[in-house]
Amino acid sequence: MESLYLLVPLSLALVFLIGWAFWRALESGQFDDLERPAQDLLADDDRPGKSGTDHDLR
Repeated sequence: MESLYLLVPLSLALVFLIGWAFWRALESGQFDDLERPAQDLLADDDRPGKSGTDHDLR
């Protein structure tokens, strides 16, 4: 029973800390655009260019 005197305030403090971190993320715009990073990843082109300095390594 004595452990509840420690665990209840600790859990409440943790809830408020997580809520504060989430609120700060919302206010800073962290969740404004969830689609764009996925589209950027798919649109990324890692193929080498067609310039004259590129050599085929076979």
